[in-house]
Amino acid sequence: MKKSPHIPLPWLLFMTLLSVNAWADNVQVSMKTSMGEIELSLDKEKAPKTIENFVQYAKDGFYDGTIFHRVIKGFMIQGGGFTETMQKKQTRDPVENEAKNGLKNRRGTIAMARTSAPHSATAQFFINHKDNDFLDYPGHDGWGYAVFGEVTKGMEVVDGIAQQPTGVTAGMRDVPKTPIIIEKVTILE
Repeated sequence: MKKSPHIPLPWLLFMTLLSVNAWADNVQVSMKTSMGEIELSLDKEKAPKTIENFVQYAKDGFYDGTIFHRVIKGFMIQGGGFTETMQKKQTRDPVENEAKNGLKNRRGTIAMARTSAPHSATAQFFINHKDNDFLDYPGHDGWGYAVFGEVTKGMEVVDGIAQQPTGVTAGMRDVPKTPIIIEKVTILE
């Protein structure tokens, strides 16, 4: 019978604390939608400015009552900027693009939406429905789209949202025909 290697207790405690601290550095988020709950873990070490921005919007209640206004199956679901009546919400100043952080636009990751200007992200975000390597740094414009976390629970909700029929509403394409409401975004302390 093979004997297990002996791991000194101080080393074992150190490794346990290290793994707990790594987990504690991430920000845990609950996003309740009209189709179910999505839980997220945000990487504070890799995207500190982006997460500070997202957390402040969440704490201010900005996301509550917004919708997923752009849904493209096999690509992504985008939300956080429009009300159910397609009114664009007023935002704070843009946040610096942190796409150089090493995180990739893989299925289930959350990233900041932006215009063609690299540093234009404000409140809108998207959850990747599949791997979208072309959105990674450096992307087509030398910047890419900043990933700042991932879905830890509720990917079936993301898949369900991605399946919804879409059309043109208020001049915008890919809008779900039945509004998918972000009811509440809560930072879990």
